[in-house]
Amino acid sequence: MNLDDKNGTTIQVRNTTFKPRRGITNWLIGKPLQTADAPHQTIGKRIGLAVFSSDAMSSVAYGPQELMMMLAAAGIASLTYSLPLVLGIVGLLAILTISYEQTIHAYPNGGGSYIVSRDNLGVLPAQIAGAALLTDYILTVAVSISSSVAQISSAFPVLDRWKVEIAIMFIMFIMIINLRGVKESGVTFAIPTYFFVVMMYITIFFGLFRYFAGTLGIVSSPPELTILAEPQALTLFLLLKAFASGTASVTGVEAISDGITAFREPRSKNAGMTLIIMAVLLGSMLIGITFLAGKVSAIPSEHETLVSQIARTVFDGRGLMYLLTIVGTTVILVMAANTAFADFPRLGAITAKDGFLPRQLTFRGSRLVYSRGIVALAVIASLLIILFKANVSNLIPLYAIGVFLSFTLSQSGMAHRWWKSGHLKPDEEKIEAGSIVRFEKTWLLKMLINGFGAIVTFIVTIIFAVTKFADGAWVVVILLPILVYIFYSIHRHYQNLAAHLTLEKYAGLHHLGRHRVILPIASVHRGTLKALRYAESLSKDITAVHVSIDEEEAAKLQQKWETWGDGVRLVILESPYRLMIEPLLDYVSELSQNRLENEMITIVIPQFIPRRFWTNVLHMRTADTLRKVLMGQKDIVIVEVPYQVD
Repeated sequence: MNLDDKNGTTIQVRNTTFKPRRGITNWLIGKPLQTADAPHQTIGKRIGLAVFSSDAMSSVAYGPQELMMMLAAAGIASLTYSLPLVLGIVGLLAILTISYEQTIHAYPNGGGSYIVSRDNLGVLPAQIAGAALLTDYILTVAVSISSSVAQISSAFPVLDRWKVEIAIMFIMFIMIINLRGVKESGVTFAIPTYFFVVMMYITIFFGLFRYFAGTLGIVSSPPELTILAEPQALTLFLLLKAFASGTASVTGVEAISDGITAFREPRSKNAGMTLIIMAVLLGSMLIGITFLAGKVSAIPSEHETLVSQIARTVFDGRGLMYLLTIVGTTVILVMAANTAFADFPRLGAITAKDGFLPRQLTFRGSRLVYSRGIVALAVIASLLIILFKANVSNLIPLYAIGVFLSFTLSQSGMAHRWWKSGHLKPDEEKIEAGSIVRFEKTWLLKMLINGFGAIVTFIVTIIFAVTKFADGAWVVVILLPILVYIFYSIHRHYQNLAAHLTLEKYAGLHHLGRHRVILPIASVHRGTLKALRYAESLSKDITAVHVSIDEEEAAKLQQKWETWGDGVRLVILESPYRLMIEPLLDYVSELSQNRLENEMITIVIPQFIPRRFWTNVLHMRTADTLRKVLMGQKDIVIVEVPYQVD
């Protein structure tokens, strides 16, 4: 199809028939998808619950346990405060759910903390939210995978020494599944996620039935108690510290608002319903597990998880139902990492599109997912697991502070959005980067809801920062400003590049007054002559340059050039110190400094290409070195002329 623009330029649009070649990646992640297939890769509520809620629901396996380990510093009797603290956490979950349900409907194209903060609070708060969330997603993978390995080692203690290796194997597995695409990974993970929910409710209901029937005993052969703090009296500070540990259970609420674009239409309705279902399931499981832990006298321990102790007590041993519960819990913890793999690449792509992360993160891979973001997440999380030896208790202090900071920024941004909405006329609208702000009759109520959410999450952030600072939260407190600085450094680079490349106020190209071609040669052969013919097609002003480190070889080259050089001038640069690159650079610099206005210098570099790649190690590859060095010279064009050797 030909299109003629107003300047008479013909623009031709063609559809390519090329298809990617089949290879090992097709077997591993599936055949490539066309861009037109994107609408068919969206998911509904049932699959969405598995993809975006597994992180939150999996926290049942470690949230109450970490809370109880902290309380244990005041003695076993203090564990009675576990249930009231968990009820407080469930209340916090309800506040966040209501707040984020509003966010989902206000930002149908994705309303995570980053976009809400960017549109309503400014660039700096947005970058803080982005840094906090990206950090949290990395830690989500590390914590959930480490916790899943802890479940396995609880059932099979012999595997304890292989925790790190098993954890990395799990991460690689999830990475590959996610590289296959959102829809396929969702279908893959849906069955295990629902299996966990079913097994957890069977355990809770059967445990409650036995408790009220008076047949529920206590844990036999309890494990050794693990205390995460120095023995101390039960104080408000210790209660707040335990509460902060338990708030890791609600860190996955953000995920659905970040991933709205993955849902089928109507996006907001499907995402909102998924959020509410997730909150109900999570809240009820947290209360049920914590209640049963107290009734069976479960001991918070790194040697055996709470879920393991409750299951073997409820089901009278390590029989089939116990194993099914442990398998379900282990699988959901592995699946929890999938939530981060679904959201981290999306957030990375949005941040990169704004110019605060490398642009490569915005490109979709062969399966219409942000492949580079998925691989980056897997690598960084694996390094964390190696560093912290897959220990959940060591990772938890780093975990929740970032996400609660992003919660605070998001809710503050939404409160400001409703304030803007209330100050618009009924028929007026304000178009912003992430959404359209219109007048809302209930703007005041919505502002109060999000404002209350901001206050509550800010208080939790402060509690977490103060109580967990010495335990490792200081790492995140220092890391976030460093990440924000890196974001701004990347952004400045892109801005400077854009300023140099922009066509605004640009007068256009000047006609070349002179085109000088430099042809570096090491010897005279067929590849050299091919490069010479190409140089002659560019200009009649050609200079061949040879750096001489051997008089005998230079004499032979001169003799050959007189025969084959087609009358082109030859400059021989004597190099008494046997340097190859530096004399040529000095010569080119001299020409560049003395060139006339509108003069172009092109360096034509001959390069022969061996048929077998491994034979490259037998050659000096001087052409590669020249190209890399000369590319740094301003206003000089570098051209390579390959000569394939059969």
